[in-house]
Amino acid sequence: CLDLLSGIGSSNAQGEKYLTDVVAAARGEGHTVSIMETDEAEVMGVNDRADLAKAEGILQARLRLAAMESGATLVAPETVHLHFDTILEQDVVIEPHVVFGPGVRIGNGTEIRAFSHLEGVTTGTCCVIGPYARLRPGTELGEGVRIGNFVETKNTRMGDLAKANHLSYVGDSIVGEQANIGAGTITCNYDGVSKHQTRIGSHAFIGSNTALVAPVTVGDRAMIGAGSTISRDVADDALAVTRADQRQIRDGATRFKEKRGKTSS
Repeated sequence: CLDLLSGIGSSNAQGEKYLTDVVAAARGEGHTVSIMETDEAEVMGVNDRADLAKAEGILQARLRLAAMESGATLVAPETVHLHFDTILEQDVVIEPHVVFGPGVRIGNGTEIRAFSHLEGVTTGTCCVIGPYARLRPGTELGEGVRIGNFVETKNTRMGDLAKANHLSYVGDSIVGEQANIGAGTITCNYDGVSKHQTRIGSHAFIGSNTALVAPVTVGDRAMIGAGSTISRDVADDALAVTRADQRQIRDGATRFKEKRGKTSS
């Protein structure tokens, strides 16, 4: 049958080779042609974006069914988008509107909360991800890691039980076990020319709104005060704070408002 394909022409409105023309070609060469009933989805053509969307819908339904039959829970299956190579291990729970790009493997007992996007990610067991998390290629999570809402990771390894629960960017980083990354923390990994690595030690605590200017290392059990910009290495067990002194001007607010009022008049 495959030998007949080379003889099929494309002189039609679509300018395409029609597979069904093989039947006439086979009969013309004296072959016996038989009929076999099959599912329409197995032989459907794709001629436009609408057909492509229909074919994608069929594939997604099959992938979702296979995932659930293998032990994963999809809370609202029709809203979950899987890639053909997505691997969901036993007792994984996927909430609505989660998108999986290529190269994702989710470990046993992990929960992916709503509106998260994962691509090129491997997780250990019993992680909690999302809602609204974005995990980009090169993300590797140990066991029991928590990645919370509006957290983005890229090219990062996080050790067992490490946490980044809120509003953070962790890129090109190695994070030790049980490290806690506070809300608003970012790793400043790009200097405009090259990417650089941040290392955060085990049991380290990174205060909220910290900027870690890579390349930089925060030692084991070290603490970073909230609002700090860290551009030099921090030793094990040390506390690092970079913060301007707070000034309090007595009645300053009153005088500021009075001045603005006079200016506007």
